[in-house]
Amino acid sequence: MFNKNYLLPLDALKLIINSIPEGYLSIERLKIEECYGYIIASDVIAPEDLPAFSRSTVDGYALNSRDTFGVKESSPSYIAVKHEIFMGSVPDFKLGTGESAKIPTGGMLPEGADAVLMLEHAQIVSDDMIEVMRSVAPNENVIQKGEDIKKGETVLTKGHRLRAQDIGALAGLGITEIDVFRKPVVSIISTGDEIVPAGSPLKLGQVRDINSFTLSGLISEHGGIPVKKGIFKDDYDVIKDAMEGALQDSDMVLISGGTSAGTKDMTAQIIDDIAKIYGGSGVLFHGVSLKPGKPMIGGVVNNKPILGLPGHPAATVVCFDLFIRPVMERLGGLNSRRNFTKTIKAKMDKNIASAAGREDHIRVYLEEKNGELSAIPVLGKSGLITTLVRADGIVVIPQNKLGLDAGEEVVVKLF
Repeated sequence: MFNKNYLLPLDALKLIINSIPEGYLSIERLKIEECYGYIIASDVIAPEDLPAFSRSTVDGYALNSRDTFGVKESSPSYIAVKHEIFMGSVPDFKLGTGESAKIPTGGMLPEGADAVLMLEHAQIVSDDMIEVMRSVAPNENVIQKGEDIKKGETVLTKGHRLRAQDIGALAGLGITEIDVFRKPVVSIISTGDEIVPAGSPLKLGQVRDINSFTLSGLISEHGGIPVKKGIFKDDYDVIKDAMEGALQDSDMVLISGGTSAGTKDMTAQIIDDIAKIYGGSGVLFHGVSLKPGKPMIGGVVNNKPILGLPGHPAATVVCFDLFIRPVMERLGGLNSRRNFTKTIKAKMDKNIASAAGREDHIRVYLEEKNGELSAIPVLGKSGLITTLVRADGIVVIPQNKLGLDAGEEVVVKLF
């Protein structure tokens, strides 16, 4: 049963977000080839036009478009070929009326030309004459100087996460270094007397560490640097020492396990006790109206967020998406207004019930049926890792709905 005093996920997230400074991480200057996935720390202004000259987008003949007006296959015109332009060279001539120059894709347009006739639309009459079979409009088959990016234009804004195409644009402008926010270092502490390393043989009652590997991948994928601190027994002093150590060399601490109301689940108490020593709000919430992920803990110590995650793998992934990723982005200075989750619309394949007052996150896989995408629930408890392996994404049932009907259109948040 969900406690009526539990916070909704969005309200819980706001408590954490509002308790840590934006763009908390230091700024470093890196070569652009090292910057994929980093967040820009200041606006990037174009130092020059791109392209720096007007150039052809096709192989053909540079000419003045006026010389082709009214031309068609039934009434072609003839234009003299006076020059040939080579890649990387600057034309040292000016085209006159009725003149053209052979030009390759990417070649620089000569003075007097404002368009390019494609090779396919010209017939060679002689070495110095072509028959024009169709008219071309001004600027046709041409990229004008500065058409892509103009000098002084803001190319990329502060808070933008760099993608491959962004790095390419910087290279095209001759920008080889850029200021970025340092990637957040996120420590992962696994707790539980029953947890053993992934490579260990299992004894009855033991389970292998899954969550630290899942979290490491998610952190790396979303622009952080994961640091697995290891597996720690359910002992107050052991976990407290591990948490204090993690606070010294990381920007954010995740504790996997130890968040429910069991006698050994002491994460919340340790966060509060450490906050008394180092400063901070301590525990901001313990328990969220969420399935899976109800026992989630959020706190702040010395401006550094500490998040306690349920031990179940499915709950870990849901809580990462709802809490850890947004907090990482806050620390790193990401512009949230330009940050969009990848989603796709589908029709729900089955009826799914939900309890009032909580937000349910249903794992689904996608399948095309009768030309439409169907979202098929992956049923199973949150402790089953296969429910994540089989799923393509998650459908959220808001706290004010009692479920979803078969055939209802839903939005799937893709993994």
